[in-house]
Amino acid sequence: MSSVQFPTPAGTEAGRWCPDGTGSGYHVATSEKIIDKIKRKAETGKPFVSFEYFPPRTAEGVANLYDRIARMASQEPLFVDFTWGAGGSTCELTLELCTTVKAKYGLDVNMHMTCTNQAVEKVDLGLLGAIQGGIRNICALRGDPPLGQDKWEAEAGGFSCALDLIKHIREKYGDYFGISVSGYPEGHPDVIKPVSELGRPLTERELKRVMTKADGTQCVCSDEAYVKEMEYLKAKVDAGGEVIITQLFYDVEVFTQFAQDCKDYGFTVPILPGIMVIQAYGGFKRMAGFCMTRVPEELAKKMEELKDDAEGVKAFGIEYGAQTCQTLLDRGICQGLHFYTLNLEKSTQTIMSKLGLLKGTVGSKAESENTFAGTLIDTVLA
Repeated sequence: MSSVQFPTPAGTEAGRWCPDGTGSGYHVATSEKIIDKIKRKAETGKPFVSFEYFPPRTAEGVANLYDRIARMASQEPLFVDFTWGAGGSTCELTLELCTTVKAKYGLDVNMHMTCTNQAVEKVDLGLLGAIQGGIRNICALRGDPPLGQDKWEAEAGGFSCALDLIKHIREKYGDYFGISVSGYPEGHPDVIKPVSELGRPLTERELKRVMTKADGTQCVCSDEAYVKEMEYLKAKVDAGGEVIITQLFYDVEVFTQFAQDCKDYGFTVPILPGIMVIQAYGGFKRMAGFCMTRVPEELAKKMEELKDDAEGVKAFGIEYGAQTCQTLLDRGICQGLHFYTLNLEKSTQTIMSKLGLLKGTVGSKAESENTFAGTLIDTVLA
């Protein structure tokens, strides 16, 4: 897919960049760690945004994504990141996207890296490719099982969790890389279990985290499991994690409590809320179920009212997303907003406009492309 023609943003000279470093190409812009950029941004007191994308499965999808990134680059995100497929399944394209966007558009990139179901050598090849491509930020993750597998597995002599990966990066590469880690305001989906298994009434804190599955089953991360979650997150930070990026959430009170809990545990690293805008009724329902995400009663009720109105759902999703972001900023809980764009731009731009953060105007081009075609996300949102 390296034959894709990359769009050239206004103000930059046309040319060609070679992913393998041969031939004439663009000079890789100076790279910075995210944590250093956040600290400098904090001095201004102004909020910032960052955008997340995933590797498309078609050449057309890749070309379309480069088009969108070229436009979204004008918003001057603090950084952008790209996901790394389960078991390293998209590692080559992820690395190509990261290094191309860095070289072509001058954006700082936070490359996701999962570490299970793949050999240590594959991880090191990815990290070496990042260094060669001017990438200085890694989002260290355990990762999901590859498509078709129910459970993730550790390769012989490999990693069993994100903490292993963080330690490996620090031991082998020192402080070259800025490392971000995942945080789960409601607990990791793996530890969110049916309430019936607790054998006791829910505590006040658990009641605020409880979620309801499509079949009506109530599930929750117990207080005991939540403590272990916080202890593990602290271990990741102590091992070298510099920034926490959270799982998506739809209950701002859950995130608020999580941020306070991090403070109580002695965390001083920045916490970026993961914002996934509601785009469609079906996708919302399936993604919330897949991630075991709590949906507040009022939100659930409104979505049921709008479920047969596709445009109404999109408009409400933007309003709800903007309200969530504004509340977070008003409370001073975070300085930055991390948007899970789903490789789309209009909803994110519209929210930014409502927050007074958009540079320019929202694009008028309709977005009808199925950006999920052939991806693991497609199995969730289809």
